[in-house]
Amino acid sequence: MDQRRGRRAHTADEAAAVLRKAWCRMRLSARDPARVAPWDAVVLTAASPEQAALYDRQLARARRLGRFPATTTAIAVPDPDAARIGSGAATLHAVASLARHLISQASKEEIAEFLPGADASSADDIPLASLVRFMATKHVLLLHAGGDSKRVPWANPMGKAFLPVPYLAGDNPDGPVPLLFDHILAVSSSARQAFKNQGGIFIMTGDVLPCFDASNLVLSDDAACIVTVPTTLDVASNHGVVVASKDGTDGENYSLCLVDNLLQKPTVNELVEGQAFLEDGRALLDTGIIAVRGKAWQELVGLAYSSSETMVKELITSRKELSLYEDLVAAWVPAKHEWLRNRPFGKELLAALGRHKMFSFCSYDFSFLHFGTSAEVLDHLAGSYSGLVGRRHMCSIPETTACDIATTTVILCSKISAGVSIGEDSLVYDSSLSGGVRIGSQSIVVGVNINVLQGDSPQIIRSSTCFTLPDRHCLWEVPLVNSMGRVMVYCGLHDNPKVSVERDGTFCGKPWTNVLEDLNIKDTDMWDSGNHDKCLWNARLFPIMSTPEMLNIGMWLMGSACDPDGEVACMWRKSQRLSLEELHRSIDYHQLCMDSNKHQADLAASIAKTCMTYGLLGRNLFQLCDEMLEDNDFSLEVCKELLSFSPSHGDEYPGVLPKSRGFQVKMDLLRASGDLSTASVVEEKVWASVASETASAIKYGSKEPPSNATISSNGYFHPKKAFVELPVRVDFVGGWSDTPPWSLERPGCVLNMAIRLEGSLPVGAVIETTEGLHGVHIEDDADRKVYIDDLSSIAYPFKENDIFRLVKSALIVTGILGHKILSKSGLKIRTWANVPRGSGLGTSSILAAAVVKGLFQLMDNDGSDDNVARAVLVVEQIMGTGGGWQDQIGGLYPGIKCTQSYPGRPLRLQVVPLMASTQLIQELEQRLLVVFTGQVRLAHRVLQKVVTRYLRRDSLLISSIKRLAELAKTGREALMNGEIGELGAIMLEAWRLHQELDPFCSNSFVDELFAFADPYCCGYKLVGAGGGGFALLLAKDPRRAQELRQALHESAAFNVKVYDWNLAMPRC
Repeated sequence: MDQRRGRRAHTADEAAAVLRKAWCRMRLSARDPARVAPWDAVVLTAASPEQAALYDRQLARARRLGRFPATTTAIAVPDPDAARIGSGAATLHAVASLARHLISQASKEEIAEFLPGADASSADDIPLASLVRFMATKHVLLLHAGGDSKRVPWANPMGKAFLPVPYLAGDNPDGPVPLLFDHILAVSSSARQAFKNQGGIFIMTGDVLPCFDASNLVLSDDAACIVTVPTTLDVASNHGVVVASKDGTDGENYSLCLVDNLLQKPTVNELVEGQAFLEDGRALLDTGIIAVRGKAWQELVGLAYSSSETMVKELITSRKELSLYEDLVAAWVPAKHEWLRNRPFGKELLAALGRHKMFSFCSYDFSFLHFGTSAEVLDHLAGSYSGLVGRRHMCSIPETTACDIATTTVILCSKISAGVSIGEDSLVYDSSLSGGVRIGSQSIVVGVNINVLQGDSPQIIRSSTCFTLPDRHCLWEVPLVNSMGRVMVYCGLHDNPKVSVERDGTFCGKPWTNVLEDLNIKDTDMWDSGNHDKCLWNARLFPIMSTPEMLNIGMWLMGSACDPDGEVACMWRKSQRLSLEELHRSIDYHQLCMDSNKHQADLAASIAKTCMTYGLLGRNLFQLCDEMLEDNDFSLEVCKELLSFSPSHGDEYPGVLPKSRGFQVKMDLLRASGDLSTASVVEEKVWASVASETASAIKYGSKEPPSNATISSNGYFHPKKAFVELPVRVDFVGGWSDTPPWSLERPGCVLNMAIRLEGSLPVGAVIETTEGLHGVHIEDDADRKVYIDDLSSIAYPFKENDIFRLVKSALIVTGILGHKILSKSGLKIRTWANVPRGSGLGTSSILAAAVVKGLFQLMDNDGSDDNVARAVLVVEQIMGTGGGWQDQIGGLYPGIKCTQSYPGRPLRLQVVPLMASTQLIQELEQRLLVVFTGQVRLAHRVLQKVVTRYLRRDSLLISSIKRLAELAKTGREALMNGEIGELGAIMLEAWRLHQELDPFCSNSFVDELFAFADPYCCGYKLVGAGGGGFALLLAKDPRRAQELRQALHESAAFNVKVYDWNLAMPRC
């Protein structure tokens, strides 16, 4: 193993790329689980049944938001009797609980295959071997999320795993705030593929975000694996350290070695004695991520199912714990076996698990974000990853002249009223603040509802006119069970509730001795006389009173207000008070969820109303309605109210708000209101508006064709004939930015090229006038024919099964049906396209271009490539297939070109040919394989989904298409510089973005083809909209291109055809 490789933290851009890739894969697995395998089960451990109920709601939320598919089982498992049993025992208990749950939900087919003759209604009666066989194929994500979050006490109500972490929140500004749990799910979804055909479990901790590309994870068969990362000794000495073998497997960014030993919070001497140092002086940090696969997983299931109940009972009785990271994993490390025998249940662990080994997967491309303390939470929002943070998300904030909010403050799901002040680097989440509230710098406010304190509110502290939270403090509000009301809780950012008074523990940043002296209170006011471990965790500090009284007493306790008369102290002593420990057991989780859901629904409704009343419908109202649906009765009323605004927008903002967008908003609101029939009617208006807007942008300012161009002065017939042959196009990057309505409203850019296939131009049309036969005769290359003598019958809309609608649409758009040429003659039109159907090579648009160009030639009209390209846009809208300009541009203009479009009337297209050298063209022709996959695709079905998302102003889609347009410009520069390998990297990113736009643009066959080609290639993608058709495989060099061509020819798994191609050069 090469231990000299360094590791550095990700930059913000690198971390963003890693997380975006992970989120993309997670969304793919949720949308198309048959293609991208998801977890069979997601399991969360919880400290109590009440916390488990809260987690179940969070799991339901995650499913609703598309974090995992309906087929994934998701459960929260509380520790028995809410007792502390340790992470190892919690793991075994969770696995056993999951097994029982899955058996109770098993299908008849699963019972017949894995549990023949068993009674699935009673899991305890099923033979152990049958149960293990049943679980052997399952892939499980287990997240340890229990515990009491003492170091992040304000997270106790929600659970640390559900902290708001607004990384990439700007990618989806109208969606819910991303939680730590969401990011963990995203990263773990990429790890699923490492298990391949062996079942297993992937264990993570709920307070750590491991920022790494888990798709590179390598797991040994039938073994356990712990993910490690090199770290400095000061960090290693406070965590678990893994001692790995010097021999192993090295990858580009990882090493895989047997684990020789495990050390817990070792001293330097222990590190030396344990030979834990790497050659560079660092050690391997245990990240808390453990994978167990194959037979090792089966044995873990067997142990959990057969013994966990007994183990848990004995641990509770003896008040001992079984650790995952010390005890359970030691069974897979021979050097720890002797130590383990003397531990609780050590012999049982060895007997059940000791036959298999543990490996260390050391990642050299890994960032370890621990959310273990309140200060760490703020550090991760304000530190090196601050560029990823969405600082204003789903919030209502007044104008800057009405409040004072620092630009670095993070405000999430909150309503801020005029007069509020918030300092630098603070976090405000799920709160409503008003009445001149002042929040200091580096402070955290969660779940707080502070209304105006003036009026009839009691003002105990006369010197204060508003509530003030000092710098570096935390404030949160919690509903209590049994209708006890609510309680305001506060502490210092750096307070450690675990540290006792004797060990210099603090409250609000001050030592307890100073607190008692400054407030003139006694320790017996907060702790029982028999309590020998006095600390913040068990100090009865927080009174249950009215909100103004709690806030005033809070300012006194935090030291931001004085109590010269002792009135506040007297009231505090007489009040019913809770400690953090008691509060943890008294949270009304159901009310907490209800309050949060209603608060966020209210915010979404407020944003939607503002958008409809004052704005230009720039927000994603479809997504905002989804947020409002959390409060069903309320949302229906709001949606109906919003509908009353929609009819006027088309008239109120002419030239600014497209009618297609207005109709889309109306349709979404109708569906949210439950009026599906009217929504269907409006949907037709959406697509009619898109077609109309496209035609308007193209035809604006166009010249009318001369009316007498084809008739001689003496009226005799002069036959005319047009012959048009065109290449097909392959696109490298930029597709979708050319498609209306995007291209009518935003700039677009596409990098593509025109190519010959098998030495010929494959698309063409012959159009000629006929003297004796009036009307129009149409014929295609499949020998299908139609004769139309009544020209007035050629009118749209056309039926989808009309095989000649392309030619008919071209006849309408060119205006030839009303031209004098048809008063003395007829037309005969023959078309061909010598490429497979559904190729993705732009064949339909290029064929339309050939027909339009031929018709313009007959009419002596403007047959320039630019004019033809515009006309084809309208042809496709009339056909009902939609489509952009890149296909016809790709076929009409030879060679490689980078084309940009600029919205306006008319739509402006700028085609910039790439001045490629002969050497570059030759290398590209040698390295690029053009492969027909045999998978037929229908572009218009994909297109409708993408256009709908754009009309809804889906931010993920908009950012993806923007990036595709940027990549087109970058790709042009790469080719100009002869960097074909860089073009491959651009193709890979473009392919990922295409899957973000539509997960069905690929399929399992295409995935397998690309996986097969990956060792040979620097880039690959499907052409066009994807879904099938042709693929581009860009090899790393000409030699590997030949090897890949030969490998595909010899492979029985891929019935594909590699086409010979060459660049279609300019016509002489």
